[in-house]
Amino acid sequence: MRLLVTGGAGYIGSVVTVQLLEAGHEVIVLDDLSTGHRDAVPDGAAFMQADLRDAGRVLAGADAVLHFAAKALVAESVAHPERYWSNNVVSTLALLGAMRYARTPAIVFSSTAATYGQPDESPITEDTPTLPLNPYGHTKLAIDHALTGEAAAHGLAAVSLRYFNVGGAYGGRGERHDPETHLIPNVLAVAAGHKDAVDIYGTDYPTPDGTAVRDYLHVDNLARAHLLALDAAVAGTHQIYNLGTGTGYSVREVVETCRRITGHPIPSVDRDRRPGDPAVLVASGQRAADKLGWVPQHGLDRIVADAWEFMRS
Repeated sequence: MRLLVTGGAGYIGSVVTVQLLEAGHEVIVLDDLSTGHRDAVPDGAAFMQADLRDAGRVLAGADAVLHFAAKALVAESVAHPERYWSNNVVSTLALLGAMRYARTPAIVFSSTAATYGQPDESPITEDTPTLPLNPYGHTKLAIDHALTGEAAAHGLAAVSLRYFNVGGAYGGRGERHDPETHLIPNVLAVAAGHKDAVDIYGTDYPTPDGTAVRDYLHVDNLARAHLLALDAAVAGTHQIYNLGTGTGYSVREVVETCRRITGHPIPSVDRDRRPGDPAVLVASGQRAADKLGWVPQHGLDRIVADAWEFMRS
């Protein structure tokens, strides 16, 4: 297939692009490089540095779009919500318009667990109420609603994949965010000598060791879900799947795993909770298993080991 990957110079988009090429697809990457890296775009993929609103220039003949381009910092979305509504929602509506004009029949969308907010139930299923807490989550949910309407009105084949915590590396591509807000690369940065200690936000949660619990998924497994979703997209329907392992690890467990994998003591500093951080976020991936045949293969040790190898490289 001929595929357009928006945001393909970013962490997840670049890994998905590698796997699409490995599967024999023709890939065009569109990225404005505001947060992505040109050297993350793999050899074999065509590249266009442009705004998402210019996607119509490369959509002719495309069989599907895999849509990763978005702003994704929660704190920034609270401080500057207008950026998120413009960049995430308005740009995606422009993309959908260009897809209609080009008759591009399918899209796989990078959604998020932030659409659920702070649910009371665990594990979280696709039927859990969506009550986002910040503009980032609201914009992603708005796009999900738009896809439902596009599918019903225009026959679009749409799939939304709601990620939980993603880590690890694949094909020489790993996390290089600026600023870095994810736990594992921040912990490993201490082992690499880039930071003196890692901050642990919240030690009084109702969890076994008092720190927040999250579901960690290897980026390799996450990327493979996109290829399965592409094959499973059905005209006129919008499917939504959570991507997670169903197993949660506390912040202290993650830090201890990083200590064991790296052989570094990794000092930590206990801090107060951050506002809005839920105690537990764990996903049920049962629907993805049943409908897509997707089962994650790698656990936390592999995630940390691959992320550590990437950081040292």
